[in-house]
Amino acid sequence: MVLAWRFVVVFAFALWQGGFLFYTTFVVPVGTEELGATDQGFITRRVTLALNVVGVVTLLLMACDHFAGRARARWAIWAILALLQGGLFYLHSKMDALLDPASHDVATGFYGMHRVYLWASTFLWLFALAWLALALRAWNRPRVVG
Repeated sequence: MVLAWRFVVVFAFALWQGGFLFYTTFVVPVGTEELGATDQGFITRRVTLALNVVGVVTLLLMACDHFAGRARARWAIWAILALLQGGLFYLHSKMDALLDPASHDVATGFYGMHRVYLWASTFLWLFALAWLALALRAWNRPRVVG
């Protein structure tokens, strides 16, 4: 049962962070080359919302995993991840209000917020990697029964 649970947590984590990494590394550059930055941005606007939802579900699974054992360091990193994820949702809604999907117009102020969004996403990714390293280390320890 423990192995199945950990598989679910890792799978969700891989979907969240792997999706982010693949999208930013491959899809955005190709989409920008093929469609231009603005049109690619309107695709990204929808994809990032889906990634943020996957992130929330994954964070909930990660929190459940923490209840199963001692995980103080992982809790600290989890709290940072949750704050960053909340910030991404907030920024996403603010940036979305500055976009007009019908005309593909981008209002003033969008690009400054977008830069903050990119930095927050980068820090989230780095902390997610730290969480994964700590989780793998903790899961590798022998379980104490009794």
